[in-house]
Amino acid sequence: MTLTPLARRRLNNFKANKRGYYSMWIFLALFVTSLGAELIANDQPIVLYLNGEFRFPAFQIVTEVDLGGELPIQADYADPYVQALIAEGGGWTIDALVPYDHRSIDLYIEGAAPEAPSARHWFGTDDSAKDTLARLIYGFRLSVLFGLVLTLLASIIGIAVGALQGFFGGLVDLIGQRVVEIWGAVPSLLILIILASVIEPSAYWLLIILLLFSWMALVSVVRAEFLRARNFDFVRAARALGVPNTTIMRRHVLPNAMVAALTFVPFILSGAVTTLTALDFLGLGLPAGSPSLGELLAQGKNNLHAPWLGLTGFFTLAILLVLLIFVGEAARDALDPRRVMKDPLMT
Repeated sequence: MTLTPLARRRLNNFKANKRGYYSMWIFLALFVTSLGAELIANDQPIVLYLNGEFRFPAFQIVTEVDLGGELPIQADYADPYVQALIAEGGGWTIDALVPYDHRSIDLYIEGAAPEAPSARHWFGTDDSAKDTLARLIYGFRLSVLFGLVLTLLASIIGIAVGALQGFFGGLVDLIGQRVVEIWGAVPSLLILIILASVIEPSAYWLLIILLLFSWMALVSVVRAEFLRARNFDFVRAARALGVPNTTIMRRHVLPNAMVAALTFVPFILSGAVTTLTALDFLGLGLPAGSPSLGELLAQGKNNLHAPWLGLTGFFTLAILLVLLIFVGEAARDALDPRRVMKDPLMT
């Protein structure tokens, strides 16, 4: 695909911000790695060879009966009895790098939970004897995916509302602004706490609740861009030619507004992750037992004698937010029209 001179200049501006450019690749590497969490942290083997047959317990249920045992339940591969069954059948397994998932309770730890970091548990365990590293990997994936979905939906709604206000102006803009101002004055955290305490927590309900307040971040930016662009000559010419308003908005005005809106997306994503973490920390977020960064921070608060829990959650959240902020700064530099105008190739 051939880039236009303007797009090439923006890409070069983004690459010129080394801090943001490398932060983007680090974030993508961490996120893509977390997408394969089941292959990295799992209490079920990735591959099982037994009696001349290959099985994949990480992706299918393998019972003790399938291994030659007696109980028709999913095999616990940390159980010496199950290990003996595999050895008797001349089998072998390929285990995940971390032989625990976010629900695994290690019944064979040497001391009391939470257990300090060791060769068995690299980041230690929480007070339920669950592996901290496994919960960190799954929690990182859940937090980022939740933030991405919330950011996407909030951006769609915010851009749509801002576009309607800015393009049509007049009474539409007046009523829309009053609604946005009133809704923005509502104490969102208090409403979130009330709704979260009334409704049974789940990822879907939490997404809907947070979406009620997250869409306003882009409204003012998009509205200002549409107010500015709707009186441009090419927009007036399109109207004079009878082009429908929806086509004018989508084809002629929206691309200009997206330049400003895209610079805010990384910051909206970091805000979504922070909000989810705060609600989980307060016990008002995801259902109990769900892996999350907020739950890990709450574990650290409740177990001050186990500093690895709080430090793990703190540094993970800090690194994640710093990466997103650096990416946002690089995107802002790349889309800055003043930087584009300074390009000698564009003059």
